[in-house]
Amino acid sequence: MIKCVYGIICAVGALISMVGDLAASAIKRNKEIKDYGKLIPGHGGILDRFDSVIFTAPFIYFLANVLI
Repeated sequence: MIKCVYGIICAVGALISMVGDLAASAIKRNKEIKDYGKLIPGHGGILDRFDSVIFTAPFIYFLANVLI
């Protein structure tokens, strides 16, 4: 039973992380920004490394509290 709950949380997390990445890309396209920063050249900046985590973490936390 608990493995099924973990699977649900992981599946939702995977979907939400893709949405987070797409949302950050949409914001950059609308503002005509290539990179968020220059700290990691060629990787789009620090925010590009964590944009999906920023969107995903609250959902994972909520689902973990509700389902477990």
